[in-house]
Parts: sequence; structure tokens; C-alpha cells
Amino acid sequence: MVPEKWNELKRIIADSEYIVFFGGAGVSTESGVPDFRSVDGLYNQKYKFPPETILSHTFFMKNKEEFFRFYRDKLLIEGIEPNKAHKALAKLEKEGKLKAVVTQNIDGLHQAAGSKAVYELHGSVLRNYCMKCGKFHDLEYIMKQELVPLCECGGVMKPDVVLYEEGLDENTINEAVRHIASADTLIIGGTSLAVYPAAGLVRYFNGKKLVLINKQGTPMDQNCDLVIHDKIGEVLGYCTDII
Repeated sequence: MVPEKWNELKRIIADSEYIVFFGGAGVSTESGVPDFRSVDGLYNQKYKFPPETILSHTFFMKNKEEFFRFYRDKLLIEGIEPNKAHKALAKLEKEGKLKAVVTQNIDGLHQAAGSKAVYELHGSVLRNYCMKCGKFHDLEYIMKQELVPLCECGGVMKPDVVLYEEGLDENTINEAVRHIASADTLIIGGTSLAVYPAAGLVRYFNGKKLVLINKQGTPMDQNCDLVIHDKIGEVLGYCTDII
């Protein structure tokens, strides 16, 4: 039997005209992408250096070989495909219900599923730029290179992802805030809401329905109109009739 909360979300979606989705790592775990803070996440695995240290600007600048060894091994995952959550959101956008996806993920799966209005707060592994000439290269270019990828000009390539100690892109933040502030329904999914400043963006929501879908509880649960502790792909798949 389908939980009543799933049907309630389906009704909320049907009654909404301006939905915004704010998502985190849990959206992609059903595609085989490891999250960072779960028991099996990257932050609970053992490396020569803590992941937080490796994924920092300072470490990247000083230890590029070690950075790219970790980056290639743990953040560049081949063969991943969009799951029901990604597909459901793309369908809602196509139907005119969903106006924006604001994501903390860097895997590009929302776009792969067909979503157009995607605001990547932490950047994307699919984009890489030369620190010398500024030219951008795609992921395929990086994968064909040796450990530390180089541009044709000889400059070191840097993934267009936000590392620790780096600020978020101002235009991306402004657009995310604009959509969240305009939404009548905000669906938060697959995030513990523990990463700032990204998690702080949800406070700009002033609409009618605040929905949270996450396998574990979050600090925001008590402030939501509807909380569903379940797999987000199954929930959104059901609510949008994705098989």
C-alpha cells in the first residue's frame, strides 16, 4: 500500500504552479553515486589525508597529484545514469510545474535527465578550465589525460567545482534565491541541510508548501508542511507517474 504522505505530495504537486526543488547528495545515491556524510560516505572512509583536506583550495594548489588521485578515484564515477528522482523532476519541468532545480551535486545527472533550469551551487565535474589560459574542457578531455590533466597550452586544468575555502558563484546564488523566493512550493530532497552557505538558501522561501524528502531526519523537519523519510527516487517517481 502506498503511504498516505506520498499521495499528499502528489496532491501538493497537482495544486502547485511554481515548484522549486532544492537537492543534495541523496538525490544521486540511487544512481550509485556515494554521498559524503552517511555511514558509507566519503567522509567516513580512510585516506592518507581527510577528504575535507584533500578537497580544499589550499591542498589543490600544493598537492595536485594527491588531489587528482582522490578526485579521479572517488568523484569521477563512470557509467552513472539519472534515476527516478532526476527523471521525475525533468518531467515536472517539461509540464511547466517545476521552474528550477537548485542542487549541491556536481555530477550533471539533472541535465542528463533533461532538466534545463539547473543551478549548480557547487559546480560540475563535467566542466574544467585551464588555470593558465582559461580555456574550458569537458570531462572526456580530463579522463584521457594522465594524473594531473594539462591544457594544450601546458597549464594545469582545474575542475569547475567549489572546493573548501572557495566561495560560491554569485550569479548562481542570486538566481537560486530568486527562484526559491518566487516558489509556491519548495521541495527539499536528499540533503541533511548541513552544508552552508548552500543550506541557508532555503530560508528565502515564503510560499505555501514546504516539503522535505530525506531518508534521515534534518533540522528543518519541524518547519515543514510535509516530511517523508524514504527513498526520494521512489517517492518522486510515484508522484509523477515515472515507471
